[in-house]
Amino acid sequence: MLILDTGINDRGSKYAVSGGLARSRAEIQAFLVELKREKRFARATHNSWAAFLADGGPLKGDDGEAGAGNVILQHLQASGLADHLIVVTRWYGGKHLGGDRFRNVAEAVRLYLSSLP
Repeated sequence: MLILDTGINDRGSKYAVSGGLARSRAEIQAFLVELKREKRFARATHNSWAAFLADGGPLKGDDGEAGAGNVILQHLQASGLADHLIVVTRWYGGKHLGGDRFRNVAEAVRLYLSSLP
């Protein structure tokens, strides 16, 4: 499991990104459970995620951040990375971000992908 503090702060909202191998729905669920064992992730406002399984196709979850899973999935598919889960975590800062939240999610995913070997 790779967890990155993105340094993205927007009007009080803070973002982190994490990810790792996931070859099935069960592995995705296990990853999310393990991530949320850390208190700061369990208390996060949103843990949006996406994965593209080589033998199962695209999967995503917005966790209340409507459309965020799709943004993650688009970048994941464009990278050609299969059997990998990416989770973008947001701690709400008290101000609505509108469409800027998608820009922040996309930037978090780009940071994650650029950190991979």
